Amino acid sequence: MKVSRVLVPISGGAEHAVTSFRRDHPDVAGQPARLRPPLTTELIAWVSTPWALAPYSIPLAIAAVVVLIGLPTIFQTPGDKPRVTVAVPGFVTILLVLLQLVAAVAASWIAWPIAVAVVVSVLAVACVVTEQPRWRWLSGAARAD
Repeated sequence: MKVSRVLVPISGGAEHAVTSFRRDHPDVAGQPARLRPPLTTELIAWVSTPWALAPYSIPLAIAAVVVLIGLPTIFQTPGDKPRVTVAVPGFVTILLVLLQLVAAVAASWIAWPIAVAVVVSVLAVACVVTEQPRWRWLSGAARAD
């Protein structure tokens, strides 16, 4: 997969290489700004999962937050994010998004009132719908690796 590197000037005349988004990435391909359900569902997963697990095990609740926040922070597909810590194929990024969605929905049904769980479930479906262009791009990126 081709990833663009741009040299950005920093203090003292030095330059720093920065990975840029690919032009064919759905978030930079001229699409208008849109609702960001992935961010919202991530936040819901980060809150609802430990909330649902805490009555059973505090260490498990903490571990869940570490996994839900840590994995997507460490593992990214080159070209999908400006900075990549550990490069992974696109399908891994898709699986990490699905993990967040499943955690948000399942934990909300366990921890919160039914009305809130229904709203979270609808938001998760909206996320799957709005993520389709990005997932198609990530699937192509995975094949190109």
